Amino acid sequence: MIDMIENIQKEDPEVFTIIEKEMERQRNQLNLIPSENYCSRAVLEASGSIMTNKYAEGYPKKRYYQGNRFIDDVETLAIERAKKLFNAEHANVQPNSGSPANMAVYFALLEPGDKILGMNLSHGGHLTHGSPVNFSGKFYNFAEYGVDRETERLDMDVVRKIAEKEKPKLIVSGYTAYPRLIDFKEFHSIAEDVGAISMADIAHIAGLIAGKVHPSPLPFTDVVTTTTHKTLRGPRSAIILCKEKFAKKIDMAVFPGIQGGPHEHTIAAKAVAFAEAMKPEFKDYTQQIVKNAKTLAETLMENGIKLVSNGTDNHLILMDLINTKSVGKDGMGKHGAEALEEAGIITNANTIPFDPSTPFRPSGIRLGTPILTTCGMKKSEMKVIGEWISKILNNLDNQKIRQKIKEEVRELCSRFVFY
Repeated sequence: MIDMIENIQKEDPEVFTIIEKEMERQRNQLNLIPSENYCSRAVLEASGSIMTNKYAEGYPKKRYYQGNRFIDDVETLAIERAKKLFNAEHANVQPNSGSPANMAVYFALLEPGDKILGMNLSHGGHLTHGSPVNFSGKFYNFAEYGVDRETERLDMDVVRKIAEKEKPKLIVSGYTAYPRLIDFKEFHSIAEDVGAISMADIAHIAGLIAGKVHPSPLPFTDVVTTTTHKTLRGPRSAIILCKEKFAKKIDMAVFPGIQGGPHEHTIAAKAVAFAEAMKPEFKDYTQQIVKNAKTLAETLMENGIKLVSNGTDNHLILMDLINTKSVGKDGMGKHGAEALEEAGIITNANTIPFDPSTPFRPSGIRLGTPILTTCGMKKSEMKVIGEWISKILNNLDNQKIRQKIKEEVRELCSRFVFY
């Protein structure tokens, strides 16, 4: 990887040194944040290509600048590959990230003040699903559904009842911290029955859907948004997929609605990632992600760590430190994540369903297996990592345990170098 930035070393050694240190961090720590991944060298090269030099406001064959012949080619290729990969009628590949992709959908299909039904944030929803500090909560009227208190899973009968009562104009499914399969067909059925638009935010599970290890919301869902850098293993960006009848409104909302010139170097990288996701080995990769997550979850539970919904169906795991006997307190997520980081295990503190604490002091820790799987790790490594995590969380005040595990983590990482 470092050889790809040799010109930075020559021209700006200060920035080069920072990048080099981050590379060493990625190589020597176990990165388990479920919203992160390592993209291929091909994706990196496309993302850092001369495509970054071109202004291309507008869409293929309808630009406001000249000289876009080849830019049109790469964007058209990305569009066609996205449609094929996800079985979509229409694709817009210009959104720069997941939040503006969701913003574009809302702006395209709703009026300010319209009602949206989304998941309670502490139960797994995203900021753009109605947080009062986010544009979504400021511009729109959100009603909420959540998981069942006992099972910590969605109860679709309850979701239906809420939808029938609230009569929203749009219903959002797809989450940032929900470890179970999502019944997209039932969500669409509920939306149809109450006269709402169905929207799925598959940012976390897009790769699993592409690899056929999670049910897809397409072709029946009205609009689908996704980032491209999580389980899909592409560049940091996003796309919007939709039925043809919404295409014009969606495209107008992206440009000129909320964005100007698209980032065509990133769009080129997305095209590369979509092609990679259509290869047979990508399906094998996504299957291994789920196998690894299940093994890691089982190991944690065997060692007394309480998991939300007692397991996982996808790539992520949510640990509940309140009901983990060795911790047994609320608001301990950050402390636990910091202890893990000291041992070279990178996770993130996260709220859990019915969390009595605040988002600033959450009671859970979120982790996942996309990066570990990208690096080639399998079930045997997951068992070892699960033992390490359990030992640290079950002995939060023991610095010696963290130091010993840190050395073991470094040795394991040396055997699974991706870049």
